[in-house]
Amino acid sequence: MTHEDAFDQGADPLTWPAGFRAYTGHGGLREHGDDISIVVSDRPATSAAMFTRSLFAGPAVVLSRSHAEGRNLRAVTTLAQNANVATGRRGEENAAEVVRRVAQILGVPADEVLIGSTGVIGRPLPMDAVRAHFDEAARDGLAAFTAGPPDVARAMMTTDTRPKTAVRTVGRARIVGVAKGVGMLEPDMATMLAYVFTDAQMSPAGLDGALRAAVDRTFNCLSIDTDTSTSDTVAVIANGAAGPVDPAQFSEALADLCLDLTLRMARDGEGATKLLRVTVARARDHGQARRVAKSVVNSPLVKTAVHGADPNWGRVLMAVGKNTGDTDITPDDVTVRFGDIEVYPEEPGAGTLGRLADIMRRDEVDILITLGLGQAEATVYGCDLSAGYIRVNADYTT
Repeated sequence: MTHEDAFDQGADPLTWPAGFRAYTGHGGLREHGDDISIVVSDRPATSAAMFTRSLFAGPAVVLSRSHAEGRNLRAVTTLAQNANVATGRRGEENAAEVVRRVAQILGVPADEVLIGSTGVIGRPLPMDAVRAHFDEAARDGLAAFTAGPPDVARAMMTTDTRPKTAVRTVGRARIVGVAKGVGMLEPDMATMLAYVFTDAQMSPAGLDGALRAAVDRTFNCLSIDTDTSTSDTVAVIANGAAGPVDPAQFSEALADLCLDLTLRMARDGEGATKLLRVTVARARDHGQARRVAKSVVNSPLVKTAVHGADPNWGRVLMAVGKNTGDTDITPDDVTVRFGDIEVYPEEPGAGTLGRLADIMRRDEVDILITLGLGQAEATVYGCDLSAGYIRVNADYTT
């Protein structure tokens, strides 16, 4: 049972690891609902972070990348519904002001605060409303920091339909993650907005290594629509309140938590009705395996076939064949399976095509491709492509 299942069935609400607290409030970024959040550690912490490599990275990313270099981030603030990207010097100044105001409320140095901003590109932040909100928050102080992880995850949402949280334990320590993102998702060295908080004690190098390994296996294996965001950020903050943990066990738990969040984002992809999971095995190396798998999960023709449960398996071969730089891939060595049904090189008959359509009607569709070249393997995650995706993005700002 996942923690979300337990939460839905009336179990104790998900709480932060020891030493963390959070705030959410409505700052006027969207019409209704909380749109500003802050999570902070009560004690100094160690951190690691990764960011988008987009050439149009927003001021929040640029500022946070600088702050993350110290590996001692202690707080994260997020503004939803406005990416504050392509807003020039004004956008830079606004991001810096938000960080200063949050730092003053928390009583911590500004360079220990990470900022995330997500939403429409090209619009300045409504700073009059934001300033008024932070003025009020400053009067309330830390007494207002009573929000739980689901509250923060909800305040981060843009086109998400549900908040995304996950929790794992390692030794006496807990690891809690919150994330948002269902569109403009083809992470490049980082992902959407995903924050992880833990009371485990980890060295800066150990934490950084664990995060990069986890991102490589999870968030960087996620794609909804092939588009890399200008605001992608993933960070982990460890305050050590629970004491030291086994580094290998921590790395495994962190990767498992990140995979949990990855699957939640894939299932909630804009307009999605199905989770699509593509595994490429017996590849030359991991890079080739992931590259070929991404070409399948990103194919509009594959995604629409999955949506309509159309057993048009030839579209998978088409997607594999697009990798023209991988000249060692040959049709004679490739196999393709949907679930437990081999469709290539075995030619499925009419009865098999009916069974294949049944597999494609499931909420989760698994495609396995073997290349016959080596022992490397990679799994990537995505979703089907429906009319709902078009509707969400055609009407995004109107």
